[in-house]
Amino acid sequence: MTAPSNLTTEAGRRIAYHHSPGTGPTIVFLGGFKSDMGGTKAVHLEAWCQARERAFLRFDYSGHGESDGAFEDGCIGEWAADARAVLEQVAQGPLLLIGSSMGGWISLLMAKALPERIAGMITIAAAPDFTEDGYWAGFSEDQRQTVMSDGRIAIPSDYGEPYIITRKLIEDGRKNLVLRDPLHLPFPVRFLQGTADEDVPMEWATKLLAHATGPDMRLVCLKDADHRFSDPVSLKLVEDAVENVLSVID
Repeated sequence: MTAPSNLTTEAGRRIAYHHSPGTGPTIVFLGGFKSDMGGTKAVHLEAWCQARERAFLRFDYSGHGESDGAFEDGCIGEWAADARAVLEQVAQGPLLLIGSSMGGWISLLMAKALPERIAGMITIAAAPDFTEDGYWAGFSEDQRQTVMSDGRIAIPSDYGEPYIITRKLIEDGRKNLVLRDPLHLPFPVRFLQGTADEDVPMEWATKLLAHATGPDMRLVCLKDADHRFSDPVSLKLVEDAVENVLSVID
């Protein structure tokens, strides 16, 4: 497997990435919470883009995958800064962002940070504001006190080791919420969501659709698809969404 390239952010974090040259806009995959760029969706989309000579970029946030740092030391603001560094230092021209789960939140933050460069967006089980509306809202009073006093709490995960949710993650998340203020997306947007997703409820998808404004926005639900969204039917839906957005912006 090809070794990743690396860059260093202004904050000194080393970020690993894979960039495939090709025609634009550059298609960028932004992964989820504690996932990495070696996942099924990212690698599948890379091969799909390479077969069509489309520029493609995947990367790991700090504390994820092959990038430096410890996961529990990170937060939304730092991971968004990592994403912005990769977009500014590696990708040129217009961007088509594909954000999975937390990557959907990061994509929305990039739409605010780099509005002149975003040509289109696709989200897969987008989880904007999940630190507040998911973790904090779901914590018991005892759990909230543990986070605030101890600085962290371990939460069981269906994907392996428990997630360490830190006070830093919660407090920084509040500085990066996107569903409390106007959210205008002036480009084609496709929100993809599985009806059997137990991590990101359908209500979050419909809330995002209702909250955001834009001229070309659609929510596409796939019955019985789970949060991974990595089976052949789900991947084909992602491909179809990419082709659809490209047909609008090319």
